[in-house]
Amino acid sequence: MASNKKTPVQRRDDVVEHDEHTHQHQIKVGASNALRIKLDHMKTLSPLTERQALFLEAYKRGDYFIGCFGSAGTGKTTLPLYKGIEEVLSKDNPFKQVVVVRSAVSTRDIGFVPGTQEEKEEMYELPYQEIAAMLFDRPDAWTRLKEQGHCRFLTTTALRGISIDDSVIIADEFQNFNWQEVNTIMGRIGHRSKIIFCGDYKQTDLVKTPRDSTAFHDFVKVARDMPAFTEIYYLPEDIVRSSLTRDWIMSCERNDI
Repeated sequence: MASNKKTPVQRRDDVVEHDEHTHQHQIKVGASNALRIKLDHMKTLSPLTERQALFLEAYKRGDYFIGCFGSAGTGKTTLPLYKGIEEVLSKDNPFKQVVVVRSAVSTRDIGFVPGTQEEKEEMYELPYQEIAAMLFDRPDAWTRLKEQGHCRFLTTTALRGISIDDSVIIADEFQNFNWQEVNTIMGRIGHRSKIIFCGDYKQTDLVKTPRDSTAFHDFVKVARDMPAFTEIYYLPEDIVRSSLTRDWIMSCERNDI
C-alpha cells in the first residue's frame, strides 16, 4: 500500500554552492579576458619624419641588426617598441617576446639601491610604461604585456648565462653601455632574434673613466664593418616631442654644449 506521506525535499546547498562558484569563476575568467592585451587594441603609428620612415622600412624589410641613434624626442625608442609589440601580438610571426635591456645606471651599483630587484628596476621601466600606455590607451598596458609573457625587462647585470631566442631585443639608452656590456648582450642573442640599439652618445650618464667610458663609438665602428648592420641617425629636426625640446637641443648643438 502506497504511503501518502510526502518525502521532505532536501536542499541541495552543494549544488547551489557549486553553481555560485562556477558563476564566480566565469566572472573572473571573463574579467581576465577583458583585461588581456590584444593586437586589435593597439593604435597604428605612422612615420612623422623621413628617418622614422627609414626605420619602418628597414624593420619591414626584415633587417635584424639595427642602430637607431640621435637626438632625444625623435621616436627612436617608441617605434622599435611599437613594432616589436605589434609582431609578438600577431599570430603570424616567429617572435615570442620583446626584451628591453638597459644598463643599470646612472650608477651600475643597483645593488646599493634600496628595495627588491624588481623595485630597483622599476624606475628604468617608466619610459616603456608610458609608451605602452599611449599605444593601448590604458595605464596598465606594460604590466599586462609582461604578465602575458609578451614583454620582458632586463638590466645588463641579468644577462649572463642566458640565451635570448625568438625575441625582438631592444638595447635602450645604449650610450650608457660599457664595452663589457656590449660584448655581453651581443653574446646573448639567440636563434631567430633581432636586436635594435637605441641611444644618443651626447646623453651618456657615465663618468669618464676607463672602466665606465661609453662603448658607443667603438660599437658603431665595429658594427659598420658588418654587412648585416643598418644604421639610422636621427637629427634635431626629427624631434617630434615638442617644439621647445627641439629648439633647446638645436640651440645646445649650435653652442657646442
